[in-house]
Order: sequence, then C-alpha cells, then structure tokens
Amino acid sequence: MTEDKQQLQNFLDIATEAVLRAGVVLKDYWGNLKAIEEKGSGGDLVTEVDKKSEAIVLQVLRDRVPHHPILAEESGQLGKTENSEYLWAIDPLDGTTNYAHNYPVACISVALLINGKPCVGAIYNPFRNELFRAALGLGATLNYRPIRVSSTATLSNSLLASGFAYDRRETLDNNYAEFCYLTHLTQGVRRAGSAALDLAAVACGRFEGYWERGIKPWDIAAGIILVEEAGGRVTAYDGSPFVMNSGRILATNSHIHSSLSRALLDTPPLDQWAKGIPQ
Repeated sequence: MTEDKQQLQNFLDIATEAVLRAGVVLKDYWGNLKAIEEKGSGGDLVTEVDKKSEAIVLQVLRDRVPHHPILAEESGQLGKTENSEYLWAIDPLDGTTNYAHNYPVACISVALLINGKPCVGAIYNPFRNELFRAALGLGATLNYRPIRVSSTATLSNSLLASGFAYDRRETLDNNYAEFCYLTHLTQGVRRAGSAALDLAAVACGRFEGYWERGIKPWDIAAGIILVEEAGGRVTAYDGSPFVMNSGRILATNSHIHSSLSRALLDTPPLDQWAKGIPQ
C-alpha cells in the first residue's frame, strides 16, 4: 500500500463530505416516506430515501475520484475493479426498516477498500448528529474527538450487539441460538438494526463486541476500520482472518475476543434449549 497519511486524509474528507450531504436527505424525508418496497427476502426494504441518498454519495465520489470503482447497495458494482486497487463501499441507508418505522437508528456508511482492505470509513447518524470517522494509521473519532474501545476484560461483564439476516425465516442458520446463548453469558445483547452503527458503538466503547451473519461488504466496511483504529479486533467467528465476502463477522474490544469466539463456536442448537438453559 503506497498511500501516505495525507492521501488517506483526503479520502477520509471525501467520505465525510458524502455522508454529511446524504444525511440531509435522511432528515428531510423523515416521517414523510411515500414509497416503501420489498426486495429479495421478506422484510428487506428499500425506500426512495435509499435511492436519493445513494445518488448523492455517488455524485460526490464521481466528482472527487471519478476513476475509482464503487460497490453500492442499490446500484451494485459500478466501474471496473480489475486494474484498480481501490473500491468504495456504500450503504446509503443502513437501518432502512428502522427508518421506515420512524425509529431513529439509521445512518449512511461510506468506506474505501484498498487492495481489499477497509482503510477509510465514515458513518453518520443524522438523528443523533454523530459522525464517526477513521483511516488507517490516523485513528478513529466521533465528532472529531478520538475514541477507543472499552477496557472490559470479561464476557460476563460485557454488553454485546448482533442482528438477524433477512433470510432468517428460511434457514436454521439464523443466529437465534447464538443470540439467546450469549444473552445468558453476558450483561445483555442488543439488536439495533444497523450493522454500521453496531460497529461504531464497539469502536467508541458502548459495546464490547458484535457478531453477525448474512451481512454484505457495504454494511461493515466503514465499521471495520473504525473498530481497528480504535484498538479493537475484527476476525471470522473462529478467530481466523476476516474475509470481506464471507457474510460473517466478529468484532470486539480485543479483550473479550477469544472468549466470545469460543462461545459462538460452542453455542448449543436451539432444539436443546427445551431441556433447560445451557450452562
């Protein structure tokens, strides 16, 4: 990787401009949606705000880095990736279901992957006016103030976050058992409905850990660099190196990483729960 800190800072400023401009759309349409549709699996919603927000982010990127390829949730792959080390990953509205129900846990997430690794990320929740930013070697911030992961060292004292994929109704690999099991082993598990904001919360110490299955690169790319730059760790469930297209992620404050990984691997199947709470 040849980028110096100034170049990464420039990319971070571009990502920041994109999420802030798109955040205006989220606020303008709040409580006034006219079109809500389902795509793919039941419960996977898309609104006119997803599309308008994405259009704004795409325009910023085309103006600032016109030759960079883009992976956007609604538009898919834009530009050729074969000869480029860069790839922007965009989620124009992470938490669409929340937004459609006027539940103010939603954000815009914009990340830059360099040679497949998240190196720049910006996440903006306009309803709490919280702007999370990070770039490789430049640290992580919330509203331009440095953030760090929590120092909690035990799973029993941890607060975790997770979620459920849209295909949870069709597959037994649906995260229900893990959610229940870890609720018993910790101080609680929260399901907010935004992977990007869950990762941001790990980065700033609100949660000790987060795991999920069935996620896409645009859901998590910005959050990964936030967690890592804030002192946390991101891997596969078993602690092996994270693979962006695997659909599974484990992110923690690093202190509980091994114990949370082990708990995920040891989770009893749901059909055993009728015999009593697993210990």
